[in-house]
Amino acid sequence: MTDHPRSPSLTGALLPIVVTMGLLVYHIFANQGAPHIPLVLGIFVATLFGLSRGFNWSEIQDGIVGNVAISVPVLGIMITVGMTISTWILCGTVPFLTRLGLTILAPTMFLPVTCIVCAIVSVATGTSWGTVGTIGLALLGVGDSMGIPVSLTAGAIVSGAWFGDKMSPLSDTTNFAAAIVGADLYAHIRNMLPSTIPAMLIALLLYAFVGGKYADNALQGHQLETLVRSIDASFSLNFLIFIPPAVILVTVIRKMPALPGIFLGVIAAGIVAMTVQGATAGEVMSTMMTGYQSDTGNAQLDALLSKGGVMSMMWVISLIMIAMAFGGVLEKTRCLDVIVRAILSKMTGRASLITASLLASFGFNLSSNAFVAYTVPGRMFAPAFRGMGLSTTNLSRLLEDGATMTAPLIPWNSGAVFVSRTLGIPTLLYAPFAFANWIAPLFDLLWGWTGYFVPHASEEETDAWAARGETVLSPEVKAATSEPG
Repeated sequence: MTDHPRSPSLTGALLPIVVTMGLLVYHIFANQGAPHIPLVLGIFVATLFGLSRGFNWSEIQDGIVGNVAISVPVLGIMITVGMTISTWILCGTVPFLTRLGLTILAPTMFLPVTCIVCAIVSVATGTSWGTVGTIGLALLGVGDSMGIPVSLTAGAIVSGAWFGDKMSPLSDTTNFAAAIVGADLYAHIRNMLPSTIPAMLIALLLYAFVGGKYADNALQGHQLETLVRSIDASFSLNFLIFIPPAVILVTVIRKMPALPGIFLGVIAAGIVAMTVQGATAGEVMSTMMTGYQSDTGNAQLDALLSKGGVMSMMWVISLIMIAMAFGGVLEKTRCLDVIVRAILSKMTGRASLITASLLASFGFNLSSNAFVAYTVPGRMFAPAFRGMGLSTTNLSRLLEDGATMTAPLIPWNSGAVFVSRTLGIPTLLYAPFAFANWIAPLFDLLWGWTGYFVPHASEEETDAWAARGETVLSPEVKAATSEPG
């Protein structure tokens, strides 16, 4: 090993990523396997590459630990969401929502209504995962009972849940994307409207069109009666089961951080389960750990309600940690730095900058995880946006659409893994129908190439850059970025 680690060439920087992507594609599609081991092998390949460039193990280990540490708040939320799913079923909240949906929703408008409801819940709570695991789970059962393909319903759930997550000031990803580029949170949210609103409107029209094909699929009287009777026989449904969502609403109004706010909802659900459903404290804690096991006698309903628990999240949590570790090795060995600098060196103007930023965010999301996809492109492209006099809210919007919105569409990404395991539907089946997630990035490209909805930096924003000593990469010095290290 040398005393001074060397930055890799572009080909060398791409090599660990290409090898890992090849392993992922082979194992997931050819073997129907999990993404964990290909990513572990990718860490091994990237580490060997780093050692060959003069980095020592201690440096690489620091990169791994530092990157995994970034994900700890997200892992805490995931554990809490797992407990939320199981306790909200145990206390009767999810069964009641399922019953309500069965009796009032018509098949014709079911898909657009599902999307809207999930969007509202996600904006209010700031968590797409919590939305999928509670109201999304209930709506999936309703749609299945109406004969609507679960892939369509899951697509509508994902579109709504990730729309809300992206637009919520309570969301950790929304706050992180704004912070990483130094943008004001609410300016960031406002600047996402030009891509998010038209994408959602088009998605709702598509859901209405597709849903119209199931207009004749209303449940027969005896089918509806059987499902409702199974729920009524297994749960005591009264006004007290609204306490957990009411607690969540209060935490939102009081602007409490997401993790303690969601956990208060878990505690409230546990208390309701003991007072209303007759569960013991031991049963509540067991359900929090291993999930709720439904035994209503109705196979369809039991499959829907047997969900949640801390253990149900361990598969996803381990994947996030491994993916973040992989990203940490790539960042420490300067692979990511070299790739982004190579992209920056090829930019010729606003349109190419926006296109490159969006593709970089998606690419890093594809090869690692969302927080890497925010951090690296956000840190590397922000000076170029400042140099062109463009507001960095343009970049934060691209990070959200390139990483947040695509997360549930990539089979090995933690967002997609969570959805597929919670709803029981493979990513490749529901992803084509998550219309809003696909369409939003296309509007980013449209506005980038036409110049519409690409605001320039205000005087206040440029003053803030100067006050913070932010780097400004002017077009005249852009060529220098092609030299790594």
